[in-house]
Amino acid sequence: MKIFNQIGRKSIGWGFSVAFALLLPSCDSDKLLHPVPETSITGTNAFETPERVLGLVNGIYKSAKGGNFYGGNYYTYSEVRGEEFINRTSNTFTAFEAWNHTLNASSNFIAGFWASGYETINNANILIKGIGEHPGVVSETLAKQYVAEAKFVRALSYFALVTAYARPYNEDQGASKALPLRLQAETTTANNDLKRSTVAEIYAQIIKDLDEAEAGLPLNYSTALLNTTRAHRNTAIALKTRVYLNSGQYAKVIEEAQKIVSTAPPFAAATGVKHQLGNIVEIFTTNYTSTESILSVPMTELDNVTGQTSFPYVINANSEYNLNPTGIWGEPEWRMADLRRTFARTASGVQFLTKYAKPSPFLDYLPILRYSEILLNYAEAAARTGDLATATALLNAVRNRSDASYKFPKEATGTQQALVATILKERRVELLGEGLRSIDILRNLVPFPAKSGNGLVAPEVLPSQTNYVFPLPNTEIITNKLLLD
Repeated sequence: MKIFNQIGRKSIGWGFSVAFALLLPSCDSDKLLHPVPETSITGTNAFETPERVLGLVNGIYKSAKGGNFYGGNYYTYSEVRGEEFINRTSNTFTAFEAWNHTLNASSNFIAGFWASGYETINNANILIKGIGEHPGVVSETLAKQYVAEAKFVRALSYFALVTAYARPYNEDQGASKALPLRLQAETTTANNDLKRSTVAEIYAQIIKDLDEAEAGLPLNYSTALLNTTRAHRNTAIALKTRVYLNSGQYAKVIEEAQKIVSTAPPFAAATGVKHQLGNIVEIFTTNYTSTESILSVPMTELDNVTGQTSFPYVINANSEYNLNPTGIWGEPEWRMADLRRTFARTASGVQFLTKYAKPSPFLDYLPILRYSEILLNYAEAAARTGDLATATALLNAVRNRSDASYKFPKEATGTQQALVATILKERRVELLGEGLRSIDILRNLVPFPAKSGNGLVAPEVLPSQTNYVFPLPNTEIITNKLLLD
């Protein structure tokens, strides 16, 4: 089902917007009878000025910031399917059905997440088409950059969808049917019926978009805020390391990572935004725009996600999920001296994650890409391809940033198998509560572990079971006659 809500305007990415619909041109007599105010934006004048085009660019980020997407629920549903959190409320509006793996095709989130993803994709498609049809409104350099930003956001959106609704790439090298691949700008329902492309075809389009985005994006912006909230060259490279890791293409992970990771510690990007590890506490409390923050969803008092769609509200403020004492929080090798242990509060004898600790109106930025993840992506790929020295150095950089005196025991890094397992465990520590746990479980084709607490039980889910991935939404099944072909 195509979504036609259109995008809006503001001066920085992910900001609040004035929504508008793309309308077909009207006849002259209709214009006389129903004059359009000069401040109104329609399909006929949306690309008329540089300011309006910039508004459309920022609108695609705004669309991705929706409550069911990267602004909130996507993090909640991705995290609680794993084993790190215990549900406390049985509230279907805050992902209980995801926690206990009973989501169905009629679930509100299943429909809402799908709709938000395709709305963002269509907005990107409209921007790409419109810029091509209105040459000269902005400079050639800006036009190239804006198209690159649209392709980046489209790739980010497709990756979120394909890793949730489709079978894992590593199960059959992407041969399974996945999603409709919509690359045209749509303003009517004329092309609504569309077959699903395969997982491999979706991944190929994601990489194509990211390669082209990398070529067209700027090296950096004029402020740290823009470097964190809009895509630049290193943002596209960083996302490619995640995509390639997810599809088991480890040599490609290394190739991309080496563009933004130096050959020796202290690891840092040599070109573009000078990404490097920062103070882990400050990154989540006072410095959302540090050089470690490659891409984040910003929040302001005028533009934020609140209530039951807010991840900070659900995971912390309203105490709907406590940390699982038998999950990574209970890992003995994660020492109390580690600064990442400070991201918790204790209430009623259990711990709650406080990476997002600001009270209402919940102004914590939500991280999409951090430099520490890129180091761990690189480390895992290096370990899986036999470069244990590089993998160990990258692993140590991430751990020692938060626990300077820690040394991994020899048995944790001495063999390829042990090192890979240790890196996977470090991902659970470092990226806890950042929306990646389900993705890691799925790409490694391991079960979702059983979990229990507060009188509630969620069963183990095996890769062979249908609820290992999200069901296709009824809203799409009903409106897209070719979806199940």
